[in-house]
Amino acid sequence: MSGVPEIFGSNVFNEQIMKARLPKETYKAMVKTIEDGLPLNIDVANVVAAAMKNWAVEKGATHFTHWFQPLTGITAEKHDSFISPTTDGGVIMDFSGKELVQGEPDASSFPSGGLRATFEARGYTAWDPTSYAFIKDGSLCIPTAFCSYCGEALDKKTPLLRSMEVISKQAVRILRLFGNTSDPLSVKTTVGPEQEYFLVPVELYNQRKDLIYTGRTLFGSKPPKGQELEDHYFGAIKPKVSAFMKELDEELWRLGVLAKTKHNEVAPAQHELAPIFTTTNIATDHNQLTMEMMQKVAKRHGLVCLLHEKPFAGVNGSGKHNNWSISTNTGVNLLEPGDTPAKNAQFLLFLAAVIKAVDKHQDLLRISVATAGNDHRLGANEAPPAVVSMFIGDELNAIVESIASGDKYESNEKVQMEIGVDVLPKFPKDSTDRNRTSPFAFTGNKFEFRMLGSANSIACANIMLNTAVADVLNDFANELEQASDFKTALNALIKTTIIEHKRIIFNGNGYDDEWIKEAEIRGLLNLKSTPEAMATFLDQKNKDLFTKFGIMSIAEMQSRFEILVDNYSKIINIEALTMIDMTRKDILPAITASIKELSDTASSVKSVSPDLELSYEVSTIIKLAKLQDCIASKVDVLESEVLEVKEICNVFDQSCAYRDRIFIAMQNLRACVDQAETICATKYWPFPTYGELLFGVK
Repeated sequence: MSGVPEIFGSNVFNEQIMKARLPKETYKAMVKTIEDGLPLNIDVANVVAAAMKNWAVEKGATHFTHWFQPLTGITAEKHDSFISPTTDGGVIMDFSGKELVQGEPDASSFPSGGLRATFEARGYTAWDPTSYAFIKDGSLCIPTAFCSYCGEALDKKTPLLRSMEVISKQAVRILRLFGNTSDPLSVKTTVGPEQEYFLVPVELYNQRKDLIYTGRTLFGSKPPKGQELEDHYFGAIKPKVSAFMKELDEELWRLGVLAKTKHNEVAPAQHELAPIFTTTNIATDHNQLTMEMMQKVAKRHGLVCLLHEKPFAGVNGSGKHNNWSISTNTGVNLLEPGDTPAKNAQFLLFLAAVIKAVDKHQDLLRISVATAGNDHRLGANEAPPAVVSMFIGDELNAIVESIASGDKYESNEKVQMEIGVDVLPKFPKDSTDRNRTSPFAFTGNKFEFRMLGSANSIACANIMLNTAVADVLNDFANELEQASDFKTALNALIKTTIIEHKRIIFNGNGYDDEWIKEAEIRGLLNLKSTPEAMATFLDQKNKDLFTKFGIMSIAEMQSRFEILVDNYSKIINIEALTMIDMTRKDILPAITASIKELSDTASSVKSVSPDLELSYEVSTIIKLAKLQDCIASKVDVLESEVLEVKEICNVFDQSCAYRDRIFIAMQNLRACVDQAETICATKYWPFPTYGELLFGVK
């Protein structure tokens, strides 16, 4: 491998490449577009397209594609070659500004929630110049937004870009009040999403229909050893996994992804990759690329990368921690407390804005992470509870309490860490601990939103977060801009906001059942499942919020509601059908074969020695036979429930039925099957066990 600086971004049409290949005026226009959001005219687009095509062809690309993020949760791409015919029967490699700026995929073939019918196929992709084009698999990939023929957003990028513009506008209003005269002045949210995942051997994966069809194991008894020794976390990385991680880093670096940290996670076979933070839009694109490259690279190493939030019952699932902050284009982090946060009025105002936003829009933050897979994690003492709360640490909490009470804040001096070994270095102790049980934790100069599931696009969470904070900043700006005495109004606003919304702050153990009781007393929401969360999405306050700022229209909100609840039902339906298939075709025959062998053995032994009791054979046959009856009965119940629930016409009512009826029937069936697995002879059990899957990578 060449040095990292040489390969980093080598497959990206980034600013460095643009500066070298574009005429000076064209380059300046591109920079203005990227930094200030100014539109590009078609003449500039034509010049950029020609340079982009020449660069891509030199690097071996033969096709281009508009790379977009429809409401499937994954990316989509339709590839066209650069070739154009010539009059002499040959071809030239050509790419126009029009092709760069606009594409036309079939909009009716993607989830639209009713925005597009089958006979209304036209849709458009529109170039997003703020996210660099890149080369992948021999194609020039152009990040784009995706909209319908009528202009409605059919993707995750468009509302995200809208939310970024809105929070910038409202934050700038606040900064102007503090005397910031920088011009131009803009604000960008930044994100560094930590990505957790599992790796299992491909030959074992291929023997599990549940992993193939659903991404998680629908059956599986607990292995003799799991994660209880806590020996996997930060442990030595196995050679095969290390080779995978090395190649993954190289692939991501070539794509300009700032992959920084890699390590073993808590559960066996679980790992994590974390990037350096970047602008939210680009971070979202990069995270989609990261998940795709994880799965591709894993296959090259004889592995399968599992991104499901809960691949194994009874084992920690995988999340995605969304480290969110907000900074100016001049490099000022607005969530940086400084050495004296109690005296940093600008920081305290932005902190108060986030506190109010999280409290006021708890439902939207919960909705942003609501999926069938993530429902398995939240509240399971391996991830934050479904109750949204904020951790701000001891120092900030003391400041907040002093503001609310009006008492003077007494700051504590920095404490030197004394480890008790002379040779070890002395260093200052952080003013606050970390709280891994908190859904939304302040971690120095950013907030870590820890509720996201590993397979989630981070777009939705950041749309909600950006919009919620923008809403509060707008309220703050409206009030402060009218104030006759800014300082007095500012102090009063911070105090009032904290008093009214500090119920959302909780620095304790989020895994404690007592917290859930206390949260209820505080009036915090506990939306335990996706249907419960989605039931609040179309509340009037949320419609008012998104339409006020132009993030989503009512039609766009309704479409997302339909898609999300329908997707929830479809996922559980696929899981149920997979369970039925595995049970009838594999599990029941395996138990029958095991019973037959035991029965044949018992009969043979009895014929030789009639006086023997054969207690093992007899008791095992009885246990297996009873479990077989239980399984046969439970699978019939599950099938009957599936048939009935599929007839429910209302999409939301159906999602509730899948949660309340199908999911319960699945759990009941699984309990019998998992018990049978512990008794059935290994040679008859049809699937690799949890022990084999979790410890199979050498």
